[in-house]
Amino acid sequence: MLLKAVFASLLGLVAVPALAAQCEVTVDSTDQMTFDQKEITVSKSCKAFKVTLTHSGALPVQVMGHNWVLSKTADMRNVASDGMSAGAEEGYLQPEDSRVIAHTRMIGAGDQDSVTFDASALDPAGQYSFFCTFPGHISMMQGTLKLVD
Repeated sequence: MLLKAVFASLLGLVAVPALAAQCEVTVDSTDQMTFDQKEITVSKSCKAFKVTLTHSGALPVQVMGHNWVLSKTADMRNVASDGMSAGAEEGYLQPEDSRVIAHTRMIGAGDQDSVTFDASALDPAGQYSFFCTFPGHISMMQGTLKLVD
């Protein structure tokens, strides 16, 4: 009886992490102007959600820099367009752009950066996209972020 109770308790401990929400993701970027993910799902139970951007390419940030930017889908093209005028010094993002929900810094080959944002502040009915604001990259480097139960 005691052995069964211990086994059941241990099994319960093992099962809990499998049920817990995954509140972080790693997204890789490449010299071919790609993200390795086109869709990120975020559990509504995640308050904080962490995105780590990596760059597995060989080119430096000045040539093939990438960032990960999150905004409402309706805002993404204007965020990227306005970011071009901000220039490389600002990571091709307007400082304090209220349309930007979260972003990493611009990174080059072998580098990585992370950002954590309040996922509970996102509207479950909203449409969100992530993208790179390095000039011209948004055409290939974009995806959607969706809230799920």
